[in-house]
Amino acid sequence: MICTLLAGIFALAPPTAVHAYDTPDDGGGAVKIEWQLSADDMTVDKYEVYRSENGVDYKKVGLIGRGRNQIEDETEDGKDYYYKVAAVSDTVTAFSAPTASVASSAQWLNRRKINIIIAVLVFGGLILAFIQHARRGRKLFVRKIAGLHAIDDAVGRATEMGKPILYCPGIGYIEDIATIASLNILGEVAKKCGEYDTKLINPHFDPIVYTVAREIVKESYTDVGRPDAFDPDSVYYVTDSQFAYAAAVDGIMIRELPATNFLVGWFRAESLILAETGASTGAIQIAGTDQVSQLPFFVTACDYTLIGEELYAASAYISREPLLLGAIKGEDWGKVIIGVILVVGSLIGLFTLFPVMQFFD
Repeated sequence: MICTLLAGIFALAPPTAVHAYDTPDDGGGAVKIEWQLSADDMTVDKYEVYRSENGVDYKKVGLIGRGRNQIEDETEDGKDYYYKVAAVSDTVTAFSAPTASVASSAQWLNRRKINIIIAVLVFGGLILAFIQHARRGRKLFVRKIAGLHAIDDAVGRATEMGKPILYCPGIGYIEDIATIASLNILGEVAKKCGEYDTKLINPHFDPIVYTVAREIVKESYTDVGRPDAFDPDSVYYVTDSQFAYAAAVDGIMIRELPATNFLVGWFRAESLILAETGASTGAIQIAGTDQVSQLPFFVTACDYTLIGEELYAASAYISREPLLLGAIKGEDWGKVIIGVILVVGSLIGLFTLFPVMQFFD
């Protein structure tokens, strides 16, 4: 009689409706297990999940607190598994019925990211459309960028004065976007130096960037039909020490007195040192960087400054290459579309929270 009474007191309802299925929209290797909470969930300490590969021998593979009814288990794709869920309260454990076999697999499409696929297709289509327009000879409008518009005048001034042009790509590495953009601009500046037979000085902080820049300058001279004008010593490596590099470039400015200084790339604390020294020599200075903290120094000490994305658009602006122009126009229209979506979404959210009629009460 006493044993029967104790068994009734400590009886614990097991979780029910246990269901195991392949985790949707993932790369495989996971199974999700869901169940209905035990009728005695308020007295449950935790839920334990058991897994078997043959439907007989179960091993615990996870646990979760009361009030929660799903868990994910890491599995091997293509292999069948069986699951049980147990409600545990102190020393009492109540097992559910086993699930049917389930196997995980990878899905080709993540339906939760359909919006990203749509965005890629729309923006990609815009870029391709503008590239086709540019290749057909249609003029694509790009707003005037003063710093880039002044490059011809700056190179011409150096040619007339018989002085060199100094091009400093900063202290960035080859993986930095600003450095890549700077190398694109360097190629266009080198072409103009080759056309006008103007001396180019191009000192470098990083040996890899130096190697790439040397080939870019050499190819630029070849493209304008002046391979003989290329001076291998005009592009050289200095040092990978930040302020030693700044001191070396300052020394070049003082000794060579270039008519034009290009400070374009990735800069840090040395930016003002370089810009102030260049300004003291009377050179025209065209600067550009995507480092927001350094832009005020360039704006103050340089004649022209490329701000943010102007640096990235520079190579397309100078070269008018259809592929680059099409990409820029496509990206700009993509931003317009994103802006419109944000405004419309904000208005919808505003009027959902505050119905229109409230504004007329």
